[in-house]
Amino acid sequence: MSNQQNIPSSYRYLTFALIVIITGSIVVSSSFYTVKAGEKALVFTWGEITSVTSEGLHFKVPVMQTISKVDIRTQKAEAPAQAASKNMQTVSTVVTLNYHLEPGKLDILYATVGMEVENKIIAARIQETVKAVVARYTAEELLTQREQVKNEISESLTRQLLDYHIVVGAGGVQITNFEFSRGFNEAIEDKQVAEQKALTAKNNLERIKVEAEQKVAQAKGEAESIRIQAEAIRAQGGKEYVNLKAIEKWDGKLPIYTGGNGPMPFLEVK
Repeated sequence: MSNQQNIPSSYRYLTFALIVIITGSIVVSSSFYTVKAGEKALVFTWGEITSVTSEGLHFKVPVMQTISKVDIRTQKAEAPAQAASKNMQTVSTVVTLNYHLEPGKLDILYATVGMEVENKIIAARIQETVKAVVARYTAEELLTQREQVKNEISESLTRQLLDYHIVVGAGGVQITNFEFSRGFNEAIEDKQVAEQKALTAKNNLERIKVEAEQKVAQAKGEAESIRIQAEAIRAQGGKEYVNLKAIEKWDGKLPIYTGGNGPMPFLEVK
């Protein structure tokens, strides 16, 4: 009988020992946490953020303290934006942003807006900034001064997000081409066609003008040549000059004369 009573007692001790060991292992394992490179850990004590730890192995008080890890590497956010230009044309674009959270301000960021910065902060700031900047330009200026518009949006976004401890790196803002309504695109195309036709007409007019000036110059030259020849004829007495020209053109052959018995006519040469 005594042996039968001792067996359950031994089991009870063994079971208790196993429970203690397992519980201890769980407590010990939950008392340590690891922070990887590119991360920070927010430490909460009874739900209140009390510290921020860097990469490595750290101790925390079980049950009393909890951990929330935050990625501080460069992240990419993308958001569409619509705005009205200075001449009331609807403009659409997409802004891509490369950013990272300021490591030393994670506790403040968490306490003010939380860690969902893309939905709560970045998307809204992109929309507001694009509206404010685009409103200062006409639709045509947005096309011709795109780089300047991009720089203004980038500078404004960088400044605003830094107030929330969100850091935008150099060249971290990219903007796709501005898209306009179909009617505006057709108007731009029609304008370009009209300008091309006007340029062609202008070129044709210049060509005609040059050709006309060439003809006038040619006519003046011919008239001057005639005037000089006329003066030469008058200076030579007229008749002698005509005889000279006839001799210059004579091929050396006498003309055949089939008239009566009178003398064969010939130009008089003195």
